[in-house]
Amino acid sequence: MRSTAASRGASKQLNMAPLTYSRMSHLLRSSINRLSVIRTGDESKPGPACCVQFARCQMTKRRRSDPPNLGVLCLSQRSGDSQALQERQRQQMAKGLPRQKPIAGVKQVVVVASGKGGVGKSTTAVNLALGLLANDPLKSVGLLDADVYGPSIPKLMNLKGNPELSDDNLMIPLVNYGVPCMSMGFLVDDVAPIVWRGLMVMSAIERLLRHVDWGSLDYLVVDMPPGTGDVQLSISQNVPVAGAVIVSTPQDIALLDARRGAEMFRKVHVPVLGLVQNMSVFQCPKCDHRTHIFGSDGARRLADTLGVQLLGDVPLHLNIRETSDEGKPVVVSSPDSPEAEAYRKVAAAVVQRLEEVST
Repeated sequence: MRSTAASRGASKQLNMAPLTYSRMSHLLRSSINRLSVIRTGDESKPGPACCVQFARCQMTKRRRSDPPNLGVLCLSQRSGDSQALQERQRQQMAKGLPRQKPIAGVKQVVVVASGKGGVGKSTTAVNLALGLLANDPLKSVGLLDADVYGPSIPKLMNLKGNPELSDDNLMIPLVNYGVPCMSMGFLVDDVAPIVWRGLMVMSAIERLLRHVDWGSLDYLVVDMPPGTGDVQLSISQNVPVAGAVIVSTPQDIALLDARRGAEMFRKVHVPVLGLVQNMSVFQCPKCDHRTHIFGSDGARRLADTLGVQLLGDVPLHLNIRETSDEGKPVVVSSPDSPEAEAYRKVAAAVVQRLEEVST
């Protein structure tokens, strides 16, 4: 009995140990085969797969079991059955998608995304989360850094250390400014690269989403990596996302990628809440002259084209950069500044859009 109790105590002590990069890597490698599922009919089988692979498997099955009948296929398409054919293909493709499951304790998930890097997406995500909390202190807001390769949340939120594990083997978020945060940056050194292939990244995202003791949250703000790749699709298909916020500068080259990002979310049936025009204008601190360094109202025109709302303009200001680098976001360090007011307006617009989408 004593040995059994000692082993239980040792197991509990192990669970409470800080989670490090090496331990996370071991967990991911041990569970990599359980990352995703292939659905055939109403059953699920484990194994790494994606929609394209599933479609190829279905086509291979048909080629092996059914004789080719290209003439009938062409005839049916010419006779006006192309829509029915597309619907059957859509249904078969949907069988290969994972079922969406809500995150325990989280009411609404809001993703902050951009088509390309360098447009201030992470800074916007942090100040959006803090703006939601500043506008309504009774609400609870969490922040997830989904950029596995380039995590920024630890620096922006001035957080360091490894997350502890609870008795249920869930990671306990690190908290600052009243916002619980989770990031791969908590598991590695600031300069250490994360050398993982795609499947391990997908498994890491799954753990960052569901193997975290988020408690009870009204909003979980997710800082997405730039682009329209695996992470965006994985989160959109596995989690019921309440809405997406697209961040862009007014520059034409940034707007091209922002439009791709918005169209991607529409394809996976995630509501686009609107666009944030970041670095919209620079005001000289000496003479107050305003200069549109990246162009004027480009994001506003794109929002009109896409039929979505412009959630707000955030200026290009030294105060935002300095407070971000210091780990003291402008919403909490300079709450009365015009820059903080801009982020609070964006947060208020996001809440309004969430209410409109839900109704």
